[in-house]
Amino acid sequence: MERINYREYPDGLMQAMRTVQTYIDKSGLDHLLLDLMRVRVSQINGCVYCLDMHFKEAVHAGEDPLRLISLPAWREAPYYSPVERAVLAFAERLTRMPEGDDGEGLHDELLLHFTKQEIALLSVAVAQINSWNRLMKSFNPEAGNYVVGSKGKDPEA
Repeated sequence: MERINYREYPDGLMQAMRTVQTYIDKSGLDHLLLDLMRVRVSQINGCVYCLDMHFKEAVHAGEDPLRLISLPAWREAPYYSPVERAVLAFAERLTRMPEGDDGEGLHDELLLHFTKQEIALLSVAVAQINSWNRLMKSFNPEAGNYVVGSKGKDPEA
């Protein structure tokens, strides 16, 4: 059951979230890589609304569904690149925030593939999907009805 209808969101809330989302989407980071990360973080957080959206968007953009459904076992699966593995490990760490783990090794691994500016952008991208997950878990919109290409539009608008 939906807890907070999109018409009840505080003025400016979704616009602020979308502004950050647009910044990330236009940052030059690979969109399929971002989709992979967003699906994985949404799996960890159990956000079915975001899983519906990002799974469909990723498949539409050309991602292999097998890679998406295998994300919980990405460490054992043979079909993720070193870049993807570095991003997935980083996203999991930022999402779970394990106590006593400074993430230094993950940062070093990211530096093999990304500039410091790109790592900063990845950090914002991970924080952003975590924020979306938490908002959608709180608001509880109906999942399963997402239509590819409608990202950023209010439901029923």
